[in-house]
Amino acid sequence: MAYQTLYRELAIIGRGNFGKTYSGAAMLVEHLRERTKYVAKKIILAGLSEKEVEGAHQEAQLLSMLSHPNIVKYKESFCQEGLLIIIMEYCEVGDLAFHVQQKKKKGEYFTETEIMNWFVQMCLALKHIHVAGILHRDIKSSNVYLTGNNTIKLGDFGISKILQGSEAAMTVVGTPYYMSPEVCENKPYSYKSDAWSLGCVLYELCTLKHAFTADNLLGLVFKIVTDKADPIPSIYSKELSDLVQ
Repeated sequence: MAYQTLYRELAIIGRGNFGKTYSGAAMLVEHLRERTKYVAKKIILAGLSEKEVEGAHQEAQLLSMLSHPNIVKYKESFCQEGLLIIIMEYCEVGDLAFHVQQKKKKGEYFTETEIMNWFVQMCLALKHIHVAGILHRDIKSSNVYLTGNNTIKLGDFGISKILQGSEAAMTVVGTPYYMSPEVCENKPYSYKSDAWSLGCVLYELCTLKHAFTADNLLGLVFKIVTDKADPIPSIYSKELSDLVQ
């Protein structure tokens, strides 16, 4: 059954590039029969190579394979009129990047309890995908979503990679602030690279800023490879500080 007959589009909630290659929009939609809100991620397939089209479809395939309380739920997908449309769970409270900015504006910090609650849930999501042999490769605060009952949902598997056995990935992908040293140095990388990115998200929740910043990409790469992040605020316990380090 066609997308238009099942869903009503309510608003655009995101626009731009998904990963390196794909462009499109994320729409808030309502299922006409269920009266439930979902997110429809629309990816424009026109002009993509066969390999790129395959890569776009991979996100739908991966989401449909994953069933975990801390991972965005897949509903269904459609391929029509040069578009791939992936229907997934709507996380109504927004992403962690939004909440970091809100705290920054108010001049407040998250409590250690909040941070640890979210961090444990992110760890559970990460463990689940790693056990399934999936490397996320783009863990960042804007890809971690919150629901009304304070449940964390990891999303956006657009540039994820399935690893076979002890295989390592080689392609440089991901968001620069969260890239691991081995990715920066163009070395083979594996699951520990996702763990580094998770550490960067944890640091951001504690400090409301990125662990490493610079005016340009080269400077940022140099800092990630050689530098140490500033300590987190002293309002947090030594245990949390040690965990971040």
